[in-house]
Amino acid sequence: MERARDTIIEAENMAKIFHWNTCTNRLYYSCFYAINAFLLSNQLASSKHTGVRALFNLHLMKTNLLPKEFGKMYNKLFLYRQQSDYEDLFVMKEEKVVPWISKTKEFVNLIEKLIISRS
Repeated sequence: MERARDTIIEAENMAKIFHWNTCTNRLYYSCFYAINAFLLSNQLASSKHTGVRALFNLHLMKTNLLPKEFGKMYNKLFLYRQQSDYEDLFVMKEEKVVPWISKTKEFVNLIEKLIISRS
């Protein structure tokens, strides 16, 4: 969870200098690290991003442990992170990324509460 929180700080720093592709990357990874913490706390793991997404959808979304908006956000962040990292001409826009910063903080906090409540 510490890594998830640290990565949000990195995202906020990228937003301050208008680096929206990198900000998107860090927001995605913040969620990814939080999900991995949840999975590990439940003796689950995957070595691939797609595996983590599948476990996330199975154990957090299908069980309604998180509101559906967070499932949609995580899946969008996954897609946009892929595009912003690997497509040369892909550019994220401020108006799309900025709302995800507070939502990612909320996401990480909810995951942390789930971990604590189940321990």
